[in-house]
Amino acid sequence: MPIHTELSDLKCRKAEPQPKPYRIADTGGLYLLVQPSGGKLWRWKYYFAKKEKLMALGKYPDIGLAQARVLHAAARAQLASGIDPMAARKEKKAASAAQHAKEESVAQDTFAHLARQWFAWWKTDKASRYADAVERRMETDMIPAFGTKKPEDITRRDIIDATQAVDLRGAREIAQRNLQFLSLIFEWGINNGYLNGDFRSPTAGIRPHLILKKVPSNSIAYLEIDEVPELLVKMREYGGQQLTKLAMELLSLTFVRTSDLIDGRWEEIKWKEKQWQIPLARMKMKRRFCKTNDFHIVPLSRQALKVLKELEQVSGKREHLFPDFSEGMGTMSNNTILQALKRMGYKGRMTGHGWRSVASTYLNNHGYSELWVEAQLAHVKDDKVAGAYNHALYLEQRRDMMQAWADALDEMRASAMSEQRAA
Repeated sequence: MPIHTELSDLKCRKAEPQPKPYRIADTGGLYLLVQPSGGKLWRWKYYFAKKEKLMALGKYPDIGLAQARVLHAAARAQLASGIDPMAARKEKKAASAAQHAKEESVAQDTFAHLARQWFAWWKTDKASRYADAVERRMETDMIPAFGTKKPEDITRRDIIDATQAVDLRGAREIAQRNLQFLSLIFEWGINNGYLNGDFRSPTAGIRPHLILKKVPSNSIAYLEIDEVPELLVKMREYGGQQLTKLAMELLSLTFVRTSDLIDGRWEEIKWKEKQWQIPLARMKMKRRFCKTNDFHIVPLSRQALKVLKELEQVSGKREHLFPDFSEGMGTMSNNTILQALKRMGYKGRMTGHGWRSVASTYLNNHGYSELWVEAQLAHVKDDKVAGAYNHALYLEQRRDMMQAWADALDEMRASAMSEQRAA
């Protein structure tokens, strides 16, 4: 049974059936099983309580490489916590079945029933990625808040409280979108006879800017995830300077702060370890930590390493990754990436720093631990830990997470390009 390494989406697509099943291996025991029939199945081999186990993670291409890695990383996190992932999944399925049975017994006039009926109608002409994101918001934010209530018993205060709760966790865009979808659900219910004709939507008259906390006018602009694929295509086709194009690519893959990117030095790139080791002394964190010889680790995905190899041909003989060639010294301007985004039509909609919010939202919504994401963003909320920064915290999990993020960006771009060609 041959085993192939360096798994890529291209290999997954081109893998041909053979007389006997064979595996295309990824990291950490994850592999794609190619069957003689042509079927391709994701499998993960692991050990729990000294026993070998084999976990099914879905069928390719229904589950793409990036999504398989997300599922794999989540399962590995459970295993690292002393939980058997397969047993946990069985328990979750049993709980889900019990919850489904409970929901089936709930009266048909609840908000939960109305919302799910609306979603089944609404999603038919929507892209699956977008529909999945909306369903997650509905099941995570709306239904837990007032799903068991009858629509006529839901008050404006209920809607405002639920919207503010989402905003308080730092998801302002999602809070606003949720409010829009709540309005759609109630309007759909009225127009399709699920609600009485004299029903008044509890969302009527609610204005987000009047109920959400005020933010500074210079707050960071960033895109919703369903808007990202188009940007990725425009970045790839960018006709400006190569150095700027590579800066945007590397920023999307690493989501470091823009200042950390343009101040980056070649000595910080550790090719063997596949890491970018950014000294805390030149980061935003320098105000919090006393150990100036410590550093923040950015695991480098295959895609990030490829960009750095291209960049090496451009600036490899300079001290900085992104030098200012016009002046002969110093680094690229802070404004360079912002101006490139403006030329591509994203003025006021996206900034280089916005990649941090995009990546954080995506990874949190796809099952990655908030602790891993916060560690990768180099967020430290408690100044009492100054001097105790652990640059290797969750490093293995973050390495898998950063590769899955890069793969997801590749899939988004490829999907957008395919849709453009088909149009």
